[in-house]
Amino acid sequence: MKAVKNEIGTVFIPVSNIEGARDWYCDILGLSADGEILHGHLYIIPMKGTGIVLDSKIYSQDNLIKTPLFHLNTDDIERAYEFLKEKGVEITTEIMHSHWFNIKDPDGNHIMVCQC
Repeated sequence: MKAVKNEIGTVFIPVSNIEGARDWYCDILGLSADGEILHGHLYIIPMKGTGIVLDSKIYSQDNLIKTPLFHLNTDDIERAYEFLKEKGVEITTEIMHSHWFNIKDPDGNHIMVCQC
């Protein structure tokens, strides 16, 4: 048995407003935002694969993710780009190499969207 496995369990995202972040992430991911906020500062987004935990307790301007640490998958990069643009999401790059683009969440965390 390995002491440390070569797998990622979850990614923590610092957010200033746990309810607002929950609603924003669930909206763009097409999920219901009716899950429980734990301990007043944590929201676990029901993901396939590696998880995402929104955490308002670790939020500060210094903790914002300024370079994407992960990407959200899509089967259609153009459709994803237009969908997020219509939702008013801040898109920080154009579609690059017909394969990926970057966005910011309401707190300014950078996230990549990638066609896999």
